[in-house]
Amino acid sequence: MIDEVPKHKQLILFDGVCNLCNSSVLYVIKRDKKNKFLFAPLQSDIGKTVIQKFNIDTEKTDSILLYNPQKNKLTYKSTAALLIAKHLGFPTNVLSIFIIVPAFIRNWVYNYIAKNRYKWYGKKEACMIPTPELKSKFLA
Repeated sequence: MIDEVPKHKQLILFDGVCNLCNSSVLYVIKRDKKNKFLFAPLQSDIGKTVIQKFNIDTEKTDSILLYNPQKNKLTYKSTAALLIAKHLGFPTNVLSIFIIVPAFIRNWVYNYIAKNRYKWYGKKEACMIPTPELKSKFLA
């Protein structure tokens, strides 16, 4: 299943019931001019496969994961967000400069937002279903 991700793409795994996460996915899709990313909810079969393969504790990391099949590498939290931003063009790519901030500081901010995301932005009953136009960007 994880082999379905083409080597020239990267897979963004996100919390499919989180309104903030779904909005972020739509933001990335709109700015992904080089068609670099594919998407799947953490709750999907491929999401569960990646979580299992990399032995991710979903109690500690439950929001965004970035899988790079070319390097067989998984990044998460603020590092994943900044690596995604790097590929989105100006002005979003400027955010990638924050990679110089130590991860423990970046992740403290990230964790605070992640911990409160349902309270601040709400959550859906089920994962987002992509429109027919966006379906090719999603793996089930």
